[in-house]
Amino acid sequence: MFNKILIANRGEIALRIIRACKELNIATVAVYSTADQDSLHVRFADEAVCIGKSQPNDSYLNIPRIISAAAITNADAIHPGYGFLSENEHFAEVCEACDITFIGPSSSAIRLMGDKAEARKQMAKAGVPTVPGTEGTVTGEDAAFDAARSIGYPLMIKAAAGGGGRGIRIVREPSEFREHYRTAAQEAIRAFNDASLYLERFIENARHIEIQVFGDQHGKLIHLGERDCSIQRRRQKLIEEAPSPALTDDLRSRLGKATLKGARSIRYQNAGTMEYLLTPDGNFYFMEMNTRIQVEHPVTELVTGQDLIKEQIRVAAGAVLSFKQHVANFRGHAIECRINAEDPDRNFMPSTGEITSFHVPGGFGVRVDSHVYTKYSVSPYYDSMLAKLIVWGKNREEAITRAQRALEEFIVEGVKTTIPFHSRMLGHPDFLAGRATTTLAETLQAQHRQPATP
Repeated sequence: MFNKILIANRGEIALRIIRACKELNIATVAVYSTADQDSLHVRFADEAVCIGKSQPNDSYLNIPRIISAAAITNADAIHPGYGFLSENEHFAEVCEACDITFIGPSSSAIRLMGDKAEARKQMAKAGVPTVPGTEGTVTGEDAAFDAARSIGYPLMIKAAAGGGGRGIRIVREPSEFREHYRTAAQEAIRAFNDASLYLERFIENARHIEIQVFGDQHGKLIHLGERDCSIQRRRQKLIEEAPSPALTDDLRSRLGKATLKGARSIRYQNAGTMEYLLTPDGNFYFMEMNTRIQVEHPVTELVTGQDLIKEQIRVAAGAVLSFKQHVANFRGHAIECRINAEDPDRNFMPSTGEITSFHVPGGFGVRVDSHVYTKYSVSPYYDSMLAKLIVWGKNREEAITRAQRALEEFIVEGVKTTIPFHSRMLGHPDFLAGRATTTLAETLQAQHRQPATP
């Protein structure tokens, strides 16, 4: 087992990792920017090292400074959390070269799955259904336009190095294609420094289903069931639940088998997630694989009773997976609501400033993962998520009722939050009936949207 782990992240995920390490009797090192000097992950870690200014490029994305912090504190492993450098193949390679264990998959797996076009090719080769589209990236606007004609409309133009919903454009008519192609290429360069694009058929009224997968260094690989992430805005998830109300036992079984087939084809190790589109007629198609722990991992923890962060650490240290495939038999139902510092009534505009009051809900079956406190300053430099509200119930109906009650108790003052959106969504007839698709959030927001303030 490791002696000391450096957490190359901030916010609630840094705290989550620190807590797991303490229960495993492993010392921790926090890294922080000047904007985060008063953050809780700095306070609760055994050691803390300032690695730069507020901007992520000067701190949480600065590989030399993070590696230097690990060296001077004698950390023998680094946990990247999610976001920032968690899916950066170069960072994983540097860790390997410096004899520091990267708590995650191999750099080769990150590289392969990080290129969305190559990931599609790999999964198709392994026999996993993929959305109809180009085999790889398309070179040049004219070639892309010709490929679009053969795929058919509507379609999606997607950044090969993409993630987080960036570098994606939906094209419904040939006359729109060239403008959207150029826009997607420009956004891909800004976000990923890579203009490579590929095309996929756009599937209307789809659900977003993902499967949690876990592998160890001894060839053991399992999945821990699905999460339904259909409630999202601008392809950013807002509500996740497990299990999905859309899956039959047969469909769940087929998704699990396809996921294991794809993960085995790349000899995957540690935690990862395979993401799929589920069509109204019950077909599913691979979209991408996230080679890291997910923001929404707590819903899987609540329905399986397994600590996924601890398991990440154990597996990275060379241990055999401590649980078997049967743990994917769900117990009850879990729902996660992402509480973001955004104004849902004004198109989710970011909201920054000091939190003047912060009170989290409690009671049986309620969990809140957060790094926020009263007088905490919400910075414009980082992700807007303030907390994750996760509830468990013996069935979906109880989980929804419990989530609604907890949202009523959740108090955040000083900034706008997504709490009102969650309350509206959990009462929406389509959500209550389990009919949510990836467009439901947009439909709900159209009924409540107000003009943005200049």
